Amino acid sequence: MSAVPATTAVSRRGFLASSGAAAGGLVVSFHVPLMGIAHAQEVAAAEVNAWVFIKPDDTVVIRIARSEMGQGTLTGLAQLVAEELECDWAKVTTEYPTPGQNLARNRIWGNFSTGGSRGIRESHDYVRTGGATARLLLLQAAADEWGVPTSACAVAKGVVTHTASGRTRSFGQLAAAAAKLTPPAATSIVLKDPKDWKLAGKRLARLDTVQKTTGAQIYGMDLRLPGMLNAAIRDCPVFGGKLKSFNAAAIEKRPGIKKVVAVGDSAVAVVADTWWRAKTALDALPVDWDLGPNAQASSASIAATLKAGLDATDAVVGNENGDARAAIAASARKVEAVYSYPYQNHATMEPMNATARWTPERCEVWAPTQNGEAALAATAEAAGLPIAKCELYKLTLGGGFGRRGRNDYVTQAVQLAKTLPGTPIKLLWSREEDMQHCFYHPVTQCKLTAGLDAQGAITGLHMRLSGQSILATVAPQIIKDGKDPVVFQGLNAGGAEAAIGYSFPNLRIDHAMRNPHVPAGFWRGVNLNQNAIYLECFIDEIAHATRQDPLALRRSLMAKHPKHLAVLNAVATRVGWDKPAAKGVFRGLSQTMGFGSYVAACAEVSVSKDGVLKIHRIVAATDPGHALNPQQIEAQVEGSFSYGLSAALFGECTVKDGAIEQKNFDTYPVVRMADMPKVETVIVASGGFWGGVGEPTIAVAAPAVLNAIFAATGKRIRDLPLKNHSLKRA
Repeated sequence: MSAVPATTAVSRRGFLASSGAAAGGLVVSFHVPLMGIAHAQEVAAAEVNAWVFIKPDDTVVIRIARSEMGQGTLTGLAQLVAEELECDWAKVTTEYPTPGQNLARNRIWGNFSTGGSRGIRESHDYVRTGGATARLLLLQAAADEWGVPTSACAVAKGVVTHTASGRTRSFGQLAAAAAKLTPPAATSIVLKDPKDWKLAGKRLARLDTVQKTTGAQIYGMDLRLPGMLNAAIRDCPVFGGKLKSFNAAAIEKRPGIKKVVAVGDSAVAVVADTWWRAKTALDALPVDWDLGPNAQASSASIAATLKAGLDATDAVVGNENGDARAAIAASARKVEAVYSYPYQNHATMEPMNATARWTPERCEVWAPTQNGEAALAATAEAAGLPIAKCELYKLTLGGGFGRRGRNDYVTQAVQLAKTLPGTPIKLLWSREEDMQHCFYHPVTQCKLTAGLDAQGAITGLHMRLSGQSILATVAPQIIKDGKDPVVFQGLNAGGAEAAIGYSFPNLRIDHAMRNPHVPAGFWRGVNLNQNAIYLECFIDEIAHATRQDPLALRRSLMAKHPKHLAVLNAVATRVGWDKPAAKGVFRGLSQTMGFGSYVAACAEVSVSKDGVLKIHRIVAATDPGHALNPQQIEAQVEGSFSYGLSAALFGECTVKDGAIEQKNFDTYPVVRMADMPKVETVIVASGGFWGGVGEPTIAVAAPAVLNAIFAATGKRIRDLPLKNHSLKRA
């Protein structure tokens, strides 16, 4: 069974290009990956198919190609395989196959990229098929042993039973025989109807919880290998700058220092026996930088560039119907506003890191990455070796949020390993390095203009986006005729990915691309985050200007968008929108569609006379189509609000003299327990499709809160973060 077209010979550069595009397209029972011959033979003997490996004690090991970074994809995909396999969930564990193995087996595990909330929604079909195929092979093995037709046998909880005689065989007893059978064609496999699910759709505990709570889980920065050395690195503080020189003699005689080396053309690293010795020596290293042409850039100069784009003539249209500009010009009244959104860091708890071992014959890398295939390609490119002579062992991620879809840290680790052949080198970025050398949430501005008729109805809406293109940084080959399709997330005319939830008689949404020197990257929720703020807050502005209830106005615009309307109505019902809130508490609404799911939220806030904001509650509704694990959906909604509120309240990266100013959590704070509201999740699973869970609801957190703040104070906040604004009443 192959889920994707077979791949034959692949060049290093060809694989780099294809896997890089996949990453940009939005993008454990863990064997420490020093797999020996004995283990390889054990795997081969017990492998029923590529997805299922069964041990004699009936332990079922399910291979998971996607990365686990706290979002629960590992458990969700295991649920889907186990559902079709009919195994005993109590005996399920998981492991990662490697991208090298994937290539060697014609990419049988499909796509290794994990981003855009696609881990489950783009692999559910073929992983379910893998589980179903393994079940049929085990069933056939038992039937062959008993000399009966498969129709005379049944499978449940890891046991095959001959119905007439009551004879049984466990999966562990059948695995070796099943592995020798020819699997049925994938096209002949009939998957279960969701109404017949026993494991999928249930509130199952995550498989990785125990390891994480006991501290047994191995992350990249925990890895230890025999003879391993440690490296700390410092890159030029200004993007586009270069390393001129450094004085290695000043530190190379310190205890434990092994090497001081340039990395690429813009960084320098120190290798030592411990990371702290490497880091403190690096701090003391005299370095001379060529700061390059961007050393004078600032947040103010970048903002001025974006502001000019709001009225520029070079904008590319992303969504249009009718003639919005003519309708607005002829309108009885206009409402206009300008919003902006800052750079933001991913701020993963685990800084970037990778461990590499290089020889002229082979290169191996151990790394927490969101895209194992792209990381393998980066490894081969940096190693100067064919892909067949390289391997990437994926580790559980201590946070990803899109940042680990880029593999610059993998390239650096390999470059360092080449300077000490045969020695494993673990590169660990400091928090400061991680903060100042990110691929940031793009900086944008938006000018919104609405035309109203004499009765206050919207006759036309024009949204002009000005700002950064993520694809211009990570996958410029996808941009066609100057259009980055990712820019218009949540504002598209239709489709199953990120469609606008309102109908306007005349609409124009366009984008003036402006790319400052600070690199942009996929950040959890991506462009949906700011687009939802722009549109949802402006809808509230129109409601206020026309003296309409914000819910009623939205409903009037959503007649042709029933799934958007359903989640909005679910939120309104749960929060009791038709009844007054508690004294001193005010509400705000928002809704959007992204990553294949429909989401809405209502925030309840209060603001004291001194301007102290308290977010009491957020009710969120989500329709992901199929609800694979309701418990995990609730956890992801809560986690997404933590991330989204961190961005709304505090998240801002500023530029001074070409460099990012924020260096650690003292200047880039995140929400604490006292900041978190009560979160209530309403799952509106309408079925029939697979939507994402980890990212969509981030986008409705900020606009719901901003709209509630306006209701409480009359102050309309049009730029974030909120820490820059006083909510104190006059």
